[in-house]
Amino acid sequence: MKDSEILEAMESKNAIKFKEQLYRLIISQLFYDGFQSMAVSLSSAVQAHPACPPSDRLNHIVSLGLQQEHTLKKPLNKVEMLLGPGLDLEYETDVQTSAPEPALYETAYVTSHKAQCRSGAFSPDGQLVATGSVDASIKILDVDRMLAKSSPDGEMATDQQGHPVIRTLYDHVEEVTCLEFHPRDAILASGSRDCTVKLFDFSKAAAKKAFKTLSDSDQIRCMAFHPTGDYLVVGTNQPVVRLYDTNTAQCYVCSFPSQYHTNAITSLKYSFDGKLYVSGSRDGAIKLWDGVSSKCVGTISQAHDGAEVGSVTFSRSGKYVLSSGTDSSVKLWELSSLRCIIAYTGAGTMGKQEHRAQALFNHSEDFVMFPDEATTSLCCWDARTAQRKQLLSLGHNGAVRYIVHAPSTAAFLTCSDDYRARFWYRRNPH
Repeated sequence: MKDSEILEAMESKNAIKFKEQLYRLIISQLFYDGFQSMAVSLSSAVQAHPACPPSDRLNHIVSLGLQQEHTLKKPLNKVEMLLGPGLDLEYETDVQTSAPEPALYETAYVTSHKAQCRSGAFSPDGQLVATGSVDASIKILDVDRMLAKSSPDGEMATDQQGHPVIRTLYDHVEEVTCLEFHPRDAILASGSRDCTVKLFDFSKAAAKKAFKTLSDSDQIRCMAFHPTGDYLVVGTNQPVVRLYDTNTAQCYVCSFPSQYHTNAITSLKYSFDGKLYVSGSRDGAIKLWDGVSSKCVGTISQAHDGAEVGSVTFSRSGKYVLSSGTDSSVKLWELSSLRCIIAYTGAGTMGKQEHRAQALFNHSEDFVMFPDEATTSLCCWDARTAQRKQLLSLGHNGAVRYIVHAPSTAAFLTCSDDYRARFWYRRNPH
């Protein structure tokens, strides 16, 4: 047995002993405070032995701990100072949010394609959005111009600033299924049913065609850039995740077939530090992969009770993955234990969905959002308590096939089978 394995086993044993001690303290506190039946019930559930006497010790420990907790917290980084602390259930959960509830957002702009709109993306700085369609076209729109167009003196402002659509790209021959902006450069990646990923340099106004094409053997369903932009993970109708080097176009796959999914890949996302990526599949499983070796480091089988996984995404801290299933359930998974720690319920009025939909965080991670297929409305929950928030009617005349939130502002994009993409924004109330 290696030293690292011995150390890991010892840490695991210590963690179990600590949990036992914690439960004993809770049981003793419940007896002390007069909650007899709750104490007996918990004692039975955790098989506490020997029996726990009444004690006020937990009260004293918590009192001392709360006095010291603020000294243990690491200072906020730049992103946290801008967007808030994000979701971290290991520390204080009574976080006061200044972010607006998504039900308060309004449609600021609508753009139309010649066929169903199925994909969308925000640039990392939130200044641009891209939309993709079954008509094989891609549009890139300027956020400031969309907002100017929808302001009270919008027509005049737009004349000065120009049209919101700044690029229209044609290089695919079938439906554009997914879009991703490069994290650093003026490059947009698009995946299609024509079995290619195209890279467009949108800094050049005249460039309608891609400067690089990655050809695959199957239809592209989803993809995600590594935070450096040097790598792109790609999911297809095949059960094997592909990892492309964006500079050399070299393709890599995990060398252990036993670790593959058993059906098509439906969703892919990198963690914010690039150390992990996560995949969801039609096989109902969620898998975590090492960002360097592409080895599978964790599997959540039957994540949505066997239903197809519709989406997966990391929290900023990298401690959690948010997932959705075609059973209309939305779940938050703790990666250290691979346990579901919060279930956001009550979204699906009709239960099973016909199409995949995305569960996502707002920019501050205070809210979880998910479009309800049956009512074409947006469901929303408090990310920490799972308390239901007000519904927002999304105004589409067809199913919402893709939804994505802006990285750092109160804005999101919905793409629908009614051929339209709607840009939603929360203006500061005057």
